[in-house]
Amino acid sequence: MPQPEIAAKSPFAVAVEAGKDYYWCSCGKSKGQPFCDGSHKGSSFSPLKYTASESTTVYFCGCKHSKNGALCDGSHKLL
Repeated sequence: MPQPEIAAKSPFAVAVEAGKDYYWCSCGKSKGQPFCDGSHKGSSFSPLKYTASESTTVYFCGCKHSKNGALCDGSHKLL
């Protein structure tokens, strides 16, 4: 299974709006991190949809190795 590129060794803090969908880049190649810009095309990667349940700040995974989907779980500390 191919490994994603590490976009950053820290999470991306993003202010999200309740009910809005966000498409997190899972391949690590997007120029618009942490969100998908289509750079995954032709690979086995695809963006992961995240729907904000409330308006708040969330921390999207930057290293692309989180076990918590699009959100940071601290995996970058082990890289």
